[in-house]
Amino acid sequence: MNRAQLLDIYSDYLLSAFGATTATGLSSVVNGSVTHDQITRFLGGELHTSADLWRLVKRYVRQIEGADGVLILDDSIAEKPYTDENDIICWHYDHTSGGVIKGINFMTALYHRQDISLPVGFALIAKTEEYVDAKTGQTKRRSPISKNELYRTLIQQAATNQIAFRYVLSDVWFAAAENMMFIKQTVKCDFVMPIKSNRKVALSWTDKQQGRYQRVESLGLADEAVQEIYLESVDFPLLLVKQLFTNEDGSTGILYLTTSDLTLSFNGITTTYRKRWHVEPYHKSLKQNASLEKSPTQTVVSQSNHFFAVLCAYIKLEWLKSSTHLNHFAIKAQLYLAAVQTAFRSLAALQPIRLAA
Repeated sequence: MNRAQLLDIYSDYLLSAFGATTATGLSSVVNGSVTHDQITRFLGGELHTSADLWRLVKRYVRQIEGADGVLILDDSIAEKPYTDENDIICWHYDHTSGGVIKGINFMTALYHRQDISLPVGFALIAKTEEYVDAKTGQTKRRSPISKNELYRTLIQQAATNQIAFRYVLSDVWFAAAENMMFIKQTVKCDFVMPIKSNRKVALSWTDKQQGRYQRVESLGLADEAVQEIYLESVDFPLLLVKQLFTNEDGSTGILYLTTSDLTLSFNGITTTYRKRWHVEPYHKSLKQNASLEKSPTQTVVSQSNHFFAVLCAYIKLEWLKSSTHLNHFAIKAQLYLAAVQTAFRSLAALQPIRLAA
C-alpha cells in the first residue's frame, strides 16, 4: 500500500473517530488490513508540505474558483497540554484569551468562494531557537521566521499557483504596512483588514508628506461614512469605515476597516470583510470533526504529518457538505449515530441478560 492510499485511509479514520486516534486503533477498525507499523511508518516518514497540500486540493479549487474569490489568512492554536514540548508543540500567546497556550500554532491560507472554503497553503510555527528572556531570566523558544513573513509567503504561494482571488482578508494582527504594500504592489490585488483605533492616519497626501497624523479613534467617523486616509509607510491611499457590532454577551464594539480598493462602498467593504469569518468554523471543524487534537504522536515529523492528514480530512468534509447539503457537524452527527446503531446491534447479538421478566 503506497503513501497516498495510507493518507486516504488515515484521513477517513480521523473523520470516523470519536476518541484518540492511534495507529493501533486504525488497524483494529480495518481488521488488520493496515497494520500498526504501516501507519507508524507513514506518520514518521516523508514530511508532507504546503506544496503537497496544493497538489491534492488543486483539482477541487479549480472547480469553484473565480475572480470574486477571497483568500483568508489566519492562525490558530491546537491545544496539546499533555504532550512533551518540542519545536512545534510549545507555548504560544493566544490573543483571544490574552494568555499562553501549549500546543501547535498553525497558519492557513483559506480560499473561499461559492460557500466552499478550502485550505490552499499552511505553515506550522516552529520555535527552533532558544533564548534567555532579559526580564525573567527564563529560557524560552522563538521562531526565526515571523508570522508576518509566513503570511506573505502563503499569499505569494497562492498567487504563484494562479488561484483566482480578488481580496486578501485577515485580522488586525496582520495589518502591518509591509503586508499592505506586499499585497497591493507585489501580488497586485486588494485587501480588506481592520486597523487598531490608535493607528495614526493622515487625511490627505499633503498631510502625509508634512507628517500631520491623527489617531483613528479621534476622527469621529459617522456611521456608514467612507473616509480616504493615508498610513505611514504605505504609498497609496486607503478607504476607512467604522463598523459597529454586537458581541455574544450583548456588548457593542467598533471595528475600523480599511481597504486598498477605492471603488468599494461602505456595504461593499463590510460585506467583503464578513467573508473572513469563514475561517472560524474552519478552525472549529479541524478540532472537533477532524481529530486535530486527538493524536498521541510524539515527534515533530509525525505531528506535522498528522496535521497534514487533518487538512485532508477537512477537505473531504467540505466537499461532502456541498453534495449532502449538511454542515460538518451534521455529517459528524450522522457518523456518530451510525456508530451507536452498529454498537447497539452488536450488543443485541451478544444476547445480554434482560432485566424485564
